[in-house]
Amino acid sequence: MPFPALPVILDGDPGLDDAVAWLLAAASPELDILAVTTVHGNVPLDLTTRNAGVTLALAGSAAPYFAGADRPVVRPAVTAAAVHGATGLPAQNLPEPARPPAEGHAVHTLIRHARQRPGEVTVIATGPLTNVALAFRMAPDLPGLLREVVWMGGSTAQGNRTPAAEFNALADPHAAHMVFGSGAALRMVGLNVTMQCIATPDRVQALRDLGTRAGAVSAELLTFYAGVYRDRYGLDGGALHDPLAVAGVIWPDLLEWAPMDVQIEVQDGANVGRTTCDLYGVTRRPANARVAVGVDDAAFFARLLERLATLP
Repeated sequence: MPFPALPVILDGDPGLDDAVAWLLAAASPELDILAVTTVHGNVPLDLTTRNAGVTLALAGSAAPYFAGADRPVVRPAVTAAAVHGATGLPAQNLPEPARPPAEGHAVHTLIRHARQRPGEVTVIATGPLTNVALAFRMAPDLPGLLREVVWMGGSTAQGNRTPAAEFNALADPHAAHMVFGSGAALRMVGLNVTMQCIATPDRVQALRDLGTRAGAVSAELLTFYAGVYRDRYGLDGGALHDPLAVAGVIWPDLLEWAPMDVQIEVQDGANVGRTTCDLYGVTRRPANARVAVGVDDAAFFARLLERLATLP
């Protein structure tokens, strides 16, 4: 007898790898997408919100989408347009959104669904944690009402936007600090594992060979991405950061997880946005998250390809 689908809210800042992640979510019967919520990040909020509508149309999903926070809690906004292109979705032949954003704010949407289904809803966050942090601030009971928050962000080691900080953490470190200090059940999928999952030319070609619109768009997005990663990191393709976070919810066995204390640096300076992960328990502080420390890269991509093949 099959298990019921897991109710999820997809919160993010698409962005090309967010788009591929959300295509994976839409193609996975294990997930019941209650809502999609957008946040500032890779590109400004007006573009991330439009891109959410485009991605849902590409997937043929009827999930409602809601605009959220257009700036960080404290710091000035930053973007990653140099990585994701000026629009966030640098591809041709994209569909128009099938409908406009739903009325209401993303933060209220998070609170409403968590209160309607206490203990059931998972938030898969693939951007800055501003919406989640604001929801926790507005509804102090919310951390205990969510099943968990799974975040693509941070790292046990190096950063990518700065030597110390991964982009999603740097884009709103105060929000990440609030969420990791909230007591909510958390999982973190950071650069230490996502940088092992590279969309190499043969993998991009496999997406193109699906012969579907979703496959063609994914291949085009990841081809654009590959140029940035070759120039910056010397890698033979872009990393599949956000899709791995979605995969970690659908197939948690694909990743190795370790409980640990994670602290986010909020003080201005060279380390702002750093996720300091107590890998060896030296502080003796209790763990506040389960952190991904390993991944079966080949199995992950095979399952991603299999699911995207089911989309139009």
